Amino acid sequence: MKILILGSGAREYSIALALKRSKTDLELFFAPGNGATEKLGTNIKTQDIYVLSVYAKNKDIDLCIVGSESFLAEGVVDLFKQNDIPIFGPTKAAAMLETSKSFMKNFLKKYKIKTAKFLSTTNLSKAVQFIEKLTPPIVVKADGLCAGKGVIIAKTHNEAIEATKDMLSGKSFGDAGKLVVIEEFLNGFELSVFAVCDGNDFVLLPVAQDHKKLLDNDEGPNTGGMGAYAPSSLASEKLLRKVKKDIIIPTLAGMKKEGAEFSGVLFLGLMVANEKPYVLEYNVRFGDPECEVLMPLIEDPLELILASVQKRIRHTKINIKKEYAVGVVCASQNYPYKSSPKSEILVKDIPQDTHISYAGVSLEQDKLMADGGRVLVCVGIGEDIKEARDKAYKLCENVDFKGKQFRKDIAFQVIK
Repeated sequence: MKILILGSGAREYSIALALKRSKTDLELFFAPGNGATEKLGTNIKTQDIYVLSVYAKNKDIDLCIVGSESFLAEGVVDLFKQNDIPIFGPTKAAAMLETSKSFMKNFLKKYKIKTAKFLSTTNLSKAVQFIEKLTPPIVVKADGLCAGKGVIIAKTHNEAIEATKDMLSGKSFGDAGKLVVIEEFLNGFELSVFAVCDGNDFVLLPVAQDHKKLLDNDEGPNTGGMGAYAPSSLASEKLLRKVKKDIIIPTLAGMKKEGAEFSGVLFLGLMVANEKPYVLEYNVRFGDPECEVLMPLIEDPLELILASVQKRIRHTKINIKKEYAVGVVCASQNYPYKSSPKSEILVKDIPQDTHISYAGVSLEQDKLMADGGRVLVCVGIGEDIKEARDKAYKLCENVDFKGKQFRKDIAFQVIK
C-alpha cells in the first residue's frame, strides 16, 4: 500500500512511525518531509497541491494523510477527492473551524456551544470599547493561521489595545491579523480532546495535555508546544460525556447544516472551568506535540484512518493500548525568538519503550542536523504516567545538539 503524508514536522514523522509499526508492507511518501523522514520513505520536494495531485495519480497512491493545516487551508482534500484519490482530512470549507477564528467563534455562538465571551471585528474603536468592559487578563487573537503564535494574553487593558492595534495594522501577523477576535480570559485547566470523525460518527482518542509555555511552571512566552502527555487523568468520564453531548455531536450536526460535513481529526482545545468544558479553539488535524503521544497508544492507526475515509467508524472497533505516553520537545537555542545555527544531532542510545520523533532537522552528508525551532520530541511509553515520563527524560539525556533546551516538568499537572 502506498501512502502519501503531507507535512514536515514531528507530527508527520510520528504518523509514519506508527503506520510502519502496525503494517510492515507500506511504501511511504512525504511532502515535503524532513531530513529524518528520508529514512522512512521518499521525500517529494514540493508543497504545490496541484503538482502533488498529479504525482499521487501517477504513482497510484492508495491513501493521502494530511498532517499540516496549511494544506487543508489550500483545499487539498477537495482537489484529491476530485481526482478520486482517497484522502484523510476535512474539506476547505470544513477546515474553516481552524483557518478562521471569527468563523469558529460565530459557529459556536450559532449552535450554542460553550465558549468565552468574544468580539470579532476589524474596527479598532469597537475593539477598544469591548476591551474596556473586560477584566484583565484579556485574550487577543489573529483571525487567520499563524502557526500557533497568533494569540496574545494581555495583562492590562493598554496591553490588549496595543496588541489589537498591531494586529489590525498588519504589523504583527500580516493579513492573518487584520480581523481580530477579542475574548474574556477563562480560568481553569486546558485539555486537548481528539475525535476522529467520518461526517456522521466519531471515535474519541485518549485525552492529551499540551504545554504551550517555553519554560518550567508554565512561564515564558507561548510556543507551538514544548511537550505533551496522554491519557490525562484530569479528564473524568463525566467530563467526557459532557464533551461528547455538548460539543462534538453539535459540532458535527452544525457543520452538516452549514453544508460542510466534517471528516478527519476534530481537535478541541478546551478550557475546563468550574467542571464545565469551554471551546477555546478547534483544530482540524492532529496537534503537535499531542500527535507524538497519541500515535503510540493506537493499536492500528491505519485502520482508524481508513474507517474515517471510508465512512465506517460506527462499524469499526478501535483498540487503544492501556499505556501512557509522554513527549518532551527538545528545541533549538534561540527558540521561539529567532533561528539558531545548525548543529549535528548525536544520539548515544535509545532505551526500551522510547523513540524519537524528528521535526526541524535536515540531512547533510548522512548526518542529521538540528535545523529548526522545535528539533525533535523524545517519547517514553510506560504502564503509568511517571514511568513514561522517566523514560522520556532518560532519552532526552541521550540526545545532544548545540544549544538544546527542553522543559523539565512535562506532565507536572498530574505528577505531584
